[in-house]
Amino acid sequence: MVANMTQTVTIFIDGNEYQVPAGQNLVDVAKWIGNDIPVFCYHPKMAPVGMCRMCLVEMGSAFDPKEKKIVRDEQGVAQIKWQPKMQTACTNKVSEGLAIRTNTEMVTAARKNVVEFILTSHPLDCPICDKGGECPLQNLTMAHGPGGTRMEYDDKQHLDKHVPLGDLIFLDEERCIQCARCVRYQDEVVGDDVLAFHERGRTLQIITNSDPGFDTYFSGNTTDICPVGALTTADFRFGARPWELTEVPSICPYDAAGSNISLSTRLDRDFGGKAMIKRIMPRQNEYVNEIWISDKTRFGHHFTQDTGTRLLEPMIGKGDSLAVMNWNEAIQKVADNLKAAGGDIAAIAGSSMSNEDLYALRQLVLGAGGKRLGAWPPTHGGADLIAQVGVGLGTNLSKLGKGDAILIVASDLEEEVPVWRLRIKQAHDRGAYVVVMNGRPTRMEDFANESIRYDYADGANAFSILHDKYAEYAKKLSEAANLIVVCGAEGLTLETSSSLMQSAANFLIESKHVGKPNNGLLAPLPGANGMGQYYLDFTPETTQDIINNPPKLLIVAQADLLLDDPTAKQWLSKIKNVIYLSLFKDEAPEWATAVLPIQSFAERDGSFVNGERRVQRFYTGQGPLGEALPAWQILGRVGEKLGQGKVKMSAASVMLEVSKNIPAFAGCSYAEISKVERQFPDVGGRDLYYGGTAYQNKGGMGVQIPTAADKGETVEPAARGGGMAELPKGQVMVIPVTRLYNRERAFRPSELMHPRVPDSFVEINSADAKSMGISNGDTVQITFGEALPVVARAHVNGGAPKGTVVLPRHLSDTPAPLTISAGTVAKA
Repeated sequence: MVANMTQTVTIFIDGNEYQVPAGQNLVDVAKWIGNDIPVFCYHPKMAPVGMCRMCLVEMGSAFDPKEKKIVRDEQGVAQIKWQPKMQTACTNKVSEGLAIRTNTEMVTAARKNVVEFILTSHPLDCPICDKGGECPLQNLTMAHGPGGTRMEYDDKQHLDKHVPLGDLIFLDEERCIQCARCVRYQDEVVGDDVLAFHERGRTLQIITNSDPGFDTYFSGNTTDICPVGALTTADFRFGARPWELTEVPSICPYDAAGSNISLSTRLDRDFGGKAMIKRIMPRQNEYVNEIWISDKTRFGHHFTQDTGTRLLEPMIGKGDSLAVMNWNEAIQKVADNLKAAGGDIAAIAGSSMSNEDLYALRQLVLGAGGKRLGAWPPTHGGADLIAQVGVGLGTNLSKLGKGDAILIVASDLEEEVPVWRLRIKQAHDRGAYVVVMNGRPTRMEDFANESIRYDYADGANAFSILHDKYAEYAKKLSEAANLIVVCGAEGLTLETSSSLMQSAANFLIESKHVGKPNNGLLAPLPGANGMGQYYLDFTPETTQDIINNPPKLLIVAQADLLLDDPTAKQWLSKIKNVIYLSLFKDEAPEWATAVLPIQSFAERDGSFVNGERRVQRFYTGQGPLGEALPAWQILGRVGEKLGQGKVKMSAASVMLEVSKNIPAFAGCSYAEISKVERQFPDVGGRDLYYGGTAYQNKGGMGVQIPTAADKGETVEPAARGGGMAELPKGQVMVIPVTRLYNRERAFRPSELMHPRVPDSFVEINSADAKSMGISNGDTVQITFGEALPVVARAHVNGGAPKGTVVLPRHLSDTPAPLTISAGTVAKA
């Protein structure tokens, strides 16, 4: 960022002259050119407050305001007028002629004094502190602090050592140095003002003011930016020492953001002597997630090592006759079944399958005579429009601000892609015009300039409503310097979601907001690789065709059909052979003829395409469970038995073939997507006091796939049909929605998160509840179609519009409908 700024000024640091971008924070600029000014309270992602005084420097100026130039003598040496007192570097921005001294006796003494004051009541428990080995206070004490102490032990302030701020984060009040980073982060960055200071002076302490405690989806990030060991996570507390850990670059497997993460691993005797994930940390990628991750990403990794729920051995048979077989026998049986199907073969792939897995599955099905490749879940249409007019190359949400606009339609980003919600909130803080359109209130409205409610029955016509009833808002959006539309599928069918996506694309095309950075279409597609599904020819429309016209043989890969779809058992029962590749021992044995264990994202190499079409790589970090293999390898071995060529030796070789044979992936070999660049702010180095313990990106920034508009191709507005069926009399619309914390199989093993997962509930409008004789807290049954009814607790709280009930997915073992459905609600 700094290097790309055009307007520069001349400054002087310790006698050296530099040309730097105007208006930048002095600490940031000094850091960029290699002069690390120590800080405790300052953080490059937050506003400076000058609380800790650790960044004191001597400051002056060689700029003459009358002459409007730097004053120099005959030899060209700048004539600097120094201020009599030191100034905090973090609260100053660089300007023409600014001069500072960072290594004088006065500065050295000031730093020593600050550290000494901080240590007056700080406990000497470094050997048992989780922060030991990566502690900014520890490092700055060694660099700048006194060799001893003048304080009497009896004067030490004694406070509580183990204070739960919630289920996930613990506070050691004695270690806290009152830098306020955590409080400011929750307020400024996240917008969840759930922490505060309590009392005054030496008894000042952090408290949580929410119920439940520390109620936010981003609490773990406070432990990263805490410059001491005051905040620690329940997941990692006393789990390992930082110097014992090996950091492995990876990607969040849960949502379309594609957050860059680091797997902190260690050989562990409790894991059979294999490498085991001890914690998840953020990895910097300023284009994707900056240095932040959600708590689901941080604390939802336990499924990768849970032998109680994971599928460990291949099994062949059906129902109760399933028997464990070795891999060679299992591969042969699957190959024989494929031959016997006579080309009547189809596949359904889940949205967390890697690109390498999807390609291998594609090649196997096409090579065996099949044609149908389905994407799971079949809830969001219009991925092809992302490929046409998605956000332009070089898009970075952190660049959006005054003069720009963002429109969010039919999406609850807080629950679906929380990192996008956080980054759009910050864009709003910088001045971006944000409009939210939905059928119900969502958290995103708290960070919007305007909010529009529509009837769910009219969801597909949201843009007509925008033009007809809110023309002023539409005008502001159209005339913005940059415009991004985030288009979801809440309250829509597959067909109507595709129609809404087309309307969003038309709006962008007509207002000329396509084919350039920070403009275009985004969609919160389910899973980590929804766009990868599209580029490798897996579509939800094909899934619907497979459901309606079952093949003789179906390959299901990492798709939890039974937990997602209430009608799955009915249509699966019509299929003679089902080959099932899964992570989990779920209900597959009841209907599958082959059950094959696959490795999780943490156990092998691979890549995902995030919602911004960025192809990103993840690396092998953890030892495999049981006999599980990478899905691409299993499918390749089956293909080899069918004469489709030798199985590839590695994920890298699969991706190399993908980059050669699939046009969208041209230039996306592992060598290309693994390239890195210096980022601003420059965090993750040895100076952890500056940016915290987020890791530098050493695994790759990824490569963004260009859209048709990026390539200069003509994209024209178009029309797509799709309307809502008329609601039967006496029924309500059942709106399935996403909850970030739920009971999906991948999230269940993270027991730490269970207190944050609500019991199954349904939101009912107060007028509807009154007519149904239902009160808040009643147990009710929601019935739709021929599926089993969902039993849930009634929330009569204004969250549902009249004539609808809002039913979160995956809070019950009985699945909610895949998309909007007609149904009834009655007391259980």
